Amino acid sequence: MGFPDRIERTVELGHSPAKVWAALTTAEGLGTWFGQNATVDLQTGGSAVLTWETGDKAELRIERLEEPAVFGYTWHIYGLPADDQRRTYVEFTLEPIDSGTRLTVVESGFAQLTGDAYAKAYGGNVEGWQLELGELVEYLNAA
Repeated sequence: MGFPDRIERTVELGHSPAKVWAALTTAEGLGTWFGQNATVDLQTGGSAVLTWETGDKAELRIERLEEPAVFGYTWHIYGLPADDQRRTYVEFTLEPIDSGTRLTVVESGFAQLTGDAYAKAYGGNVEGWQLELGELVEYLNAA
């Protein structure tokens, strides 16, 4: 049995799919809960860039866009050198429910890593998604 290849988290949000979609796909939304600043070219093959005051930066390549239900992108794997071309795939799925929206995020592609690189990337992103989804909830509830 190998290492787990994916991280999956689901959260129920008391907001419409349209509001959650905007939080996930606009510069204003992403630049508030997922970074401190963002630019977004919202089209398949487009890119989004998130930056933080620390100087950290995440570059996303938009791979799947089915408004308002699916938003998917690839991005650099946490802990690997900047010139490493390997990526993981992140997909957000929005499902309308009576109380608002069920949001599921799945990040996959960790099986391409081994040893310390796997432990750092997978462990870091397990913790990271827990924190980031908490920040998304706070952002939506404050808006």
